[in-house]
Amino acid sequence: MTTLSDDYTATLPRKRMGSAVLLRDGVDRILLVEPTYKDYWELPGGVVDGDESPYNAAIRELTEELSLSVTPGRLLVVDWVPPRLGRTDGVMFVYDGGLLDPARAAEIRLPADELRSWAWSTPEEAERRLSPLLARRATAALLALSQGRTQYLEDGNHVI
Repeated sequence: MTTLSDDYTATLPRKRMGSAVLLRDGVDRILLVEPTYKDYWELPGGVVDGDESPYNAAIRELTEELSLSVTPGRLLVVDWVPPRLGRTDGVMFVYDGGLLDPARAAEIRLPADELRSWAWSTPEEAERRLSPLLARRATAALLALSQGRTQYLEDGNHVI
């Protein structure tokens, strides 16, 4: 019988993971959230917890951040992010959250200690609100929707 201490895979490098969801309204805007602890906006989502799948993390984060129960659709983006000062490398996932009608959007409730606000954003507004990396990722997610295929990125840039 193999124990955890005998498990070779336990010695392998670990990567941080995050999941986000692309929610849209009926007029080509995407939903962004404004964290209280950052100076730029983000797609709703967050860290994948230990022993949690990226997909389940996306569902959990929408519940925690927006008080919405949403079952995401297909995977739009996988983005490997290289290490930088204060952060290890990571893999980020973006799922299709579909269209959010005005009645559902009115149900959004934010955790005041984590999120300052939320807003529908045109692609141009999103580019101004998001960090350059997150703007590239959001643009790739919109492209994935229009092309019907998942986008693979590295540091927000298309690789294949």
